[in-house]
Amino acid sequence: MENRRFVSPLAIVLVIALAAILSINAILFYTIFRLNEEISLISREIVELQKSYTNLSLQILSSLYDEYGGATYLHGDATGFFHVEKIDGKFWLIDPEGNLFISKGVNHVDYWGDYSPSLGYSPYNKYVSEKYGSADKWAEEAVSRLKKWGFNTIGAWSSRETYDKGMPYTVILNIALEAGASWLTGNVADYFSREFKEAAEKIAMEECAPRREDKYLIGYFIDNELRWAADWRSSNDLFDDYMLLPPEAEGKKALVNFLREKYGEISSLNRAWGTSFSSFDDLLLEKHAPKTLAAEADRRGFLRIIAEQYFKLTYNIIKKYDPNHLILGCRFAYKPPDEVLYGCIGYTDVISVNCYTNPYSDDLESRIIDLKEIHRLTSLPIMITEFSFKAMDSGLPNSKGAGVPVKTQAERAKYYEEYVKAMMKQPFIIGYHWFQYSDQPLEGRFDGENSNFGLVTIQDEPWETLIQKATIVNLNAELTHLRGEEG
Repeated sequence: MENRRFVSPLAIVLVIALAAILSINAILFYTIFRLNEEISLISREIVELQKSYTNLSLQILSSLYDEYGGATYLHGDATGFFHVEKIDGKFWLIDPEGNLFISKGVNHVDYWGDYSPSLGYSPYNKYVSEKYGSADKWAEEAVSRLKKWGFNTIGAWSSRETYDKGMPYTVILNIALEAGASWLTGNVADYFSREFKEAAEKIAMEECAPRREDKYLIGYFIDNELRWAADWRSSNDLFDDYMLLPPEAEGKKALVNFLREKYGEISSLNRAWGTSFSSFDDLLLEKHAPKTLAAEADRRGFLRIIAEQYFKLTYNIIKKYDPNHLILGCRFAYKPPDEVLYGCIGYTDVISVNCYTNPYSDDLESRIIDLKEIHRLTSLPIMITEFSFKAMDSGLPNSKGAGVPVKTQAERAKYYEEYVKAMMKQPFIIGYHWFQYSDQPLEGRFDGENSNFGLVTIQDEPWETLIQKATIVNLNAELTHLRGEEG
């Protein structure tokens, strides 16, 4: 009888299964290999496309703009310095060569980034110092990038190393801040005081005098987001802040002199206020004013005196040290009371406004109505000196910082376009400055802000979706402004 070997059915099944697994693995390996090849090819194509896109923007920049970023196809008067002109009903900045210029800026282009107290250092600075080795090399790359992206202005709070890299720039002087004011807490300085005048003189001598011949300097911001009325920082009107000053303070004396000149006799003030002062000198010791209709009118009247003192003193001192450059205002955080606007007329060349919006509402339309009213009251051009959009897909908390978070980088790009186009259609808007160059730290900066405001990440990588849209919008800004509401 022959010896026969019987193969177990289970073994046959296992062999077939093993063969199938090996075949599937081979197919999967081949598929993954081809996918990797395809992905690599797509990645190379994207890189080449981005290079082409950058090259195209550079060609446009070189053919349509001068060295300052002014449009070579639109002309005003060449004075050798930046100035403002109104041409055919529209306001423009004019660059030193006489070409029309829209200030397309970025704030806080800063090698040091945002310091995070909880970390004990700035994470952005940590990355870029390792990447570039020095602030100067970083500044060269930052300015080169901004030019490629269609920007033409270094905004407030930027590293001094960016000032000599061939891009127009602005300087924030922080005069009131030096004299005791605070944009963060809303504390108000005594603008009539010797200390305020000395602070203005010192800063203008140090910051303005050396720059008086610098053709790349557009001009100076006096301060940032000073409090001009009751707001989220204080329930006081400025009149009430000045009432709290000691009797020897110049601001308190100015308030009492205002009331003396208005009422003439103390009895008239007593009837209006419902008080019983024996003389105007009694008011020097008084800390509070009543809430009568007459006193409310006096609050508004003295606010105009305060504003005129602030703007006149700073304007005259800055111009004493540098007569060649523009005074760009004090970066209002909102539309201030009319009295403040009246007080600045004649003592600023441009009104600057920080203007954030909620893109999911009619907020942009409301802000434009405010800006139109500011222009109607002053007849001055306006520069938007802060705006931004932050997205939740960035990995940052976005829990502190101006504005309402949007969902994605695509929405950031969409709302950038919507905002800039709406602003540039206004005949009195001469520029817009994005806040800011790099993202804020996840752990929060000095005041806790932790938002995706940047054009670049903490690792100095561009947010490409936003950048590509911003480049297109920026390169069309002059035409958008030229066409206006009809465009």
